[in-house]
Amino acid sequence: MFKSGFVTIVGRPNVGKSTFMNKVLGQKVTITSNKPSTTRNNISGIYTTDDAQVVFIDTPGIHKPKHKLGEFMTQEAINTLKSVDLIMFMIDGNEEIGRGDKFIIDLLEHIKIPVFLIVNKADKTTDIVALKTSIDHYKKLYKFKGIFSISALRGDNIDFLLEDIIKELEEGPKYYPDDQITDHPEKFIMSELIREKVLQLTKEEVPHSVMCVIDYMKNDDVNPELINIHASIIVERESQKGIIIGKGGSMIKEIGTRARKDILHLLGSKIYLDLHCKVEKDWRNKDFFLRNFGYKE
Repeated sequence: MFKSGFVTIVGRPNVGKSTFMNKVLGQKVTITSNKPSTTRNNISGIYTTDDAQVVFIDTPGIHKPKHKLGEFMTQEAINTLKSVDLIMFMIDGNEEIGRGDKFIIDLLEHIKIPVFLIVNKADKTTDIVALKTSIDHYKKLYKFKGIFSISALRGDNIDFLLEDIIKELEEGPKYYPDDQITDHPEKFIMSELIREKVLQLTKEEVPHSVMCVIDYMKNDDVNPELINIHASIIVERESQKGIIIGKGGSMIKEIGTRARKDILHLLGSKIYLDLHCKVEKDWRNKDFFLRNFGYKE
C-alpha cells in the first residue's frame, strides 16, 4: 500500500519551518536566515520513500501585516490550512505562547484536518519545567493529534515524526517522480538564493525591502557549457541601493560570490552571474510590482 498526501507547516516567523523542510529533503529548497519573514511564498518540498510520498508546504510566518506584501504572505499560509491532509503547527519551544500562536489556534478551531504540534529547537532548551508548562498551555487551548519535540537544525526526532506523518496519511498516488524534490522552477530558486545572501549580509530595513528577479538566463553563444544569468536586486530607496552596492561595489560582489556557489550546486553547470540593483519606490505596497514579482494567489 502506497501512501501520499500534502502537509502544511505553519507557525510564527523564525520558528524553523524552512530549516525543517531542508533537513528532511537533505538539500536546500527554501532559504533560511535569522531575519523575520524570510519565506515569502508557499514552497513545496517533496519527500519520497519506497512506500510513501509526502508533499510538505513551507509557508510564510503568520504575522500582523504592515504592507500589502505582508498581507499576501499571511494569506498564503492561511490558504493552505483547508487544502491539505495534515497540519504541522510549529512553535519555538523556548518562547512563551504569543498572540500570533493564539491567532493560529483560532484558525485551527474552524478546521477538521488533524494537527500535529511541533515543538522545535529542542537543542536549545535548558529549562525543561518551563517547556512542559508551555506545552500544557497549548494542550489546554487545542486538542492536537500528536505532539513532537524536535530539533530541525540537528535533526533530532525527525525520523520518528516522519513515521507518524506517514501513518496519518491515507493510501494515494505518487504525485511526482522519485527524484523530484520541489515543484518550483529553477529561476524562482535562484532568485531566492540571491535574496538569501542579501539577508545574510545586510541589516536593519534593507532585508525586508529586497526582492530578487532573474531577468534572463541562457547558454553562452561561444561556450554552450556556460550559463549566463542576469539578475536584479530590487530595493525601495536610493540609500538601500547604496548599501547593496557597497563601497567600490564590494557588497554586491560578495552577494554574487556567495550566490554563485549555491546556484552552481543547483544547476550543476558553470555559470556567469551578473547582478544589478534597481530602485522601485514602495514596491511592497503596489499591486503592479507584487504581481510582476510573483506575489499573487
